[in-house]
Amino acid sequence: MKRLFQAFVTYLVLAAPLQAEDSPVVVELYTSQGCSSCPPADEIFHQLSDRDDVIALALHVDYWDYIGWKDEFADPRNAERQRAYATVAGRRSVYTPEMIVNGTTDIVGAKPMQLSEAIAMHRATPSPVAVTVERDGDTVRIDARPRDGKVGRSVVHILRYVPRREARITRGENAGRTLDYANVTQDWKVLREWDGAAPLLLEADAPGDLPVVVLVQAGDMGPILGAGRVR
Repeated sequence: MKRLFQAFVTYLVLAAPLQAEDSPVVVELYTSQGCSSCPPADEIFHQLSDRDDVIALALHVDYWDYIGWKDEFADPRNAERQRAYATVAGRRSVYTPEMIVNGTTDIVGAKPMQLSEAIAMHRATPSPVAVTVERDGDTVRIDARPRDGKVGRSVVHILRYVPRREARITRGENAGRTLDYANVTQDWKVLREWDGAAPLLLEADAPGDLPVVVLVQAGDMGPILGAGRVR
């Protein structure tokens, strides 16, 4: 079974295009160091994080902290974002691991084939908003432009991520394991709302050299209309 899973993960990597796309697909992974079912999904994310046509974002949640291990990468706002997705989808509960592709496609658990199919489906349709992000010292310049007409009310998010982090877990369901994590998010915040009627040009503070991601998301937890990144 483990060899089959690794073969699927390899397939996920080989399915990546040879060239980067200007409409990257955003994959959010809701995970926790205290979740025994999460390491396979975290392994998938290590492979996914190397793709240029995908922006892979690991959001660690804190609602499993009570079972014996406090996730040191968790942010309560990540769980709030996941619950907001659940509310929009009409679900009463949240869980880990969960992957959400471009704000709409929900994948429960570690399912590389299903994930690969979802990414391919979203890549087949160009994103409604073209997003360009450029770094200038501790500032990033953001250019968001509707590709074909007005896109409606949206929210512009900015965040950073740490490409690789390691945790030695001594208690809880994963006690005794040292786990590696990819693209662990931090400093997620809303920059502003945008009506999507005309090009948006703005600057934002982004000190340090961590990768910066900008997302344009429709309304309240709707589809991700466009995304850009600077590494």
